[in-house]
Amino acid sequence: MKKVTLLSALIAVFGLMITGCSNSELESRVTRLEGRVAELEGKSTANARATATAQPAKVNEPEVKPEGPLPVFAFSEENHDFGKINEGDVVEHIFEFENTGDAPLIISDAKGSCGCTVPQWPKEPIGIGEKGQIKVKFNSSKKPGIQNKTVTITANTYPKQTRIKIKADVTPAAADS
Repeated sequence: MKKVTLLSALIAVFGLMITGCSNSELESRVTRLEGRVAELEGKSTANARATATAQPAKVNEPEVKPEGPLPVFAFSEENHDFGKINEGDVVEHIFEFENTGDAPLIISDAKGSCGCTVPQWPKEPIGIGEKGQIKVKFNSSKKPGIQNKTVTITANTYPKQTRIKIKADVTPAAADS
């Protein structure tokens, strides 16, 4: 029974590792599972717990609104649905926005929720009343089924992070015979 549990835990860890998209919650679960596997393999409980808690705790302090004039994102759309696409297709969409705030908008970073989602953003400041674009490219290779991806944009706005989303229904590629 112990071998079956150990094998199940190893399969679960491996399955989580090969899914491709990682985030802190998933990494935390993998770390806990690895600690449990180590515990089942007969390593000391203290070592297993130390492994499972090796990641530093994140402090969730509320964001404080800065004083003074701030830029504001005004997207023409925050969600885009590519509809049905074929597995392996690389599609892209341009999200247009305007700075409707009272200060120049500076985007410091933009990250996709997965390596398959790659954003490109303007590196120069967007003036008050000016428009800009964020291009999001999605690679559907090895991503069959309904896909919901997020791009998190970090800028000098309040709140600091803004999210835009894409969706696609990826038709699986034909299996090789």
